[in-house]
Amino acid sequence: MKKITIDPITRLEGHGKIEIFLNDDGNVEDAYLQIPELRGFEKFCEGRRAELMPQITSRICGVCPVAHHMASTKALDMAFRVEPTETAKKLRELMYCGYIIYDHILHFYFLGGPDFIVGPTAPKEKRNIFGVIEKVGEELGREVIKHRAYGQRITEIIGGKATHPVCGMPGGVTKAINEEERQRIENMLESCVEFAQKSLEIFKEIVLKNDEYLKLIKENKQYVYNMGLVDDKNRLNFYDGMVRVTSPDGEEFVKFSPEKYLEVIEEKILPWSYVKFPYLKKVGWKGFVDGRDSGIYRVGPLGRLNVSEGMATPLANSEFQEFYDFAGERPASQVLLYHWARLIEVLYAAERGMELVKDRGITSQNIRNPIAKVGGEGIGIVEAARGTLIHHYWVDEEGLIKKVNLIVATTNNNASINLAIKRASKNYIKGGEISEGLLNTIEMFYRAYDPCMACASHASLGTPPIEIIVHYKDGRVRRLRNT
Repeated sequence: MKKITIDPITRLEGHGKIEIFLNDDGNVEDAYLQIPELRGFEKFCEGRRAELMPQITSRICGVCPVAHHMASTKALDMAFRVEPTETAKKLRELMYCGYIIYDHILHFYFLGGPDFIVGPTAPKEKRNIFGVIEKVGEELGREVIKHRAYGQRITEIIGGKATHPVCGMPGGVTKAINEEERQRIENMLESCVEFAQKSLEIFKEIVLKNDEYLKLIKENKQYVYNMGLVDDKNRLNFYDGMVRVTSPDGEEFVKFSPEKYLEVIEEKILPWSYVKFPYLKKVGWKGFVDGRDSGIYRVGPLGRLNVSEGMATPLANSEFQEFYDFAGERPASQVLLYHWARLIEVLYAAERGMELVKDRGITSQNIRNPIAKVGGEGIGIVEAARGTLIHHYWVDEEGLIKKVNLIVATTNNNASINLAIKRASKNYIKGGEISEGLLNTIEMFYRAYDPCMACASHASLGTPPIEIIVHYKDGRVRRLRNT
């Protein structure tokens, strides 16, 4: 059996590789996304002071630190039995809108966008942000950089830092915003609304009017369960709400509050990857297959739209309706529609941010409630840019962490990503014929999920083990491995 290895896979956070196995006819027998990094973050959180967790866990990743910071803060709210003030909730969500804006812009233009804007068969030196700017023009390139910076400035104003915020604490936030800061945020968000609409126009022009891309979208469907946070009207919410799961045919499977997650989700361990494979406990693990009888589910932009019955802001809701008119089905099963869903979320985040920053109470000084009790279990769930993120802490009576369980978005998507890679590989590798452009086309299907291996897997000693294989002329093989 012949093996094709794509190592490293590119334009993601962290490290991974794809292994594709061909049968004797040169057709795909199987394919896997393998993560060779050892996860150890939960273990070295043990014994730490609980109130430090929002700062410690934000260091898991430099791309999505706000998500970890906020999931951690919400877990502490529960552990210390304290409800944040209304102003604190609004400030947390407003900061989160800034995070979604800058994170999604990063993926669409820097990581996923080159696949469409310059094309999967373009020379590798062009498949990056510089190739994108060359194709769409320097003016748009400046707008991309400016609006990603706006998202980070919003995070900095509220969170204290643009990348690793320090504002979250049990029962609220560390500081209020003043009127000058409020006005700055409003001006930036107003511009972000316009930029989000412009980005959607670009997607429709470059992708939806390209017959080759339309063929890629329509050929690669995946019928799995969907998961995401929703409000009381089953509309998307990034910061708070119930977790809703719907079946591959769109029926509600379960809706649960954060403290019930262990009743719904189970994690599978496979020997060839350091990232676990979560699945729906009541359905069961059936391997890398889709359908109603498989417990695999997806999270992230496509999963969130699929569990929602609409968007809570008008412009995003209009795009939501157009999205499903195009998909021709609800839920949408086309994997590459993750990119369109992601841009709809940028628009929603900008609109929702505008609602929050115009709220008369947003500059109130009432930003924290005192904690009620030290010690207990705390569970915080938010929607990271890549999907549902769960932080679960066990805290002792002295306020020290006894145990931590983290299920991050890319971990939730791990089985779904493997299924997408397997299906795409079988669709496009025939008779052993391969090319760089074809392999990059296959990579498009993991990139659609915007995976973050830096979140899903961590080297407990700082670096993953490295194996060096030496092949001598006489046929001898020597393996050298660090530990």
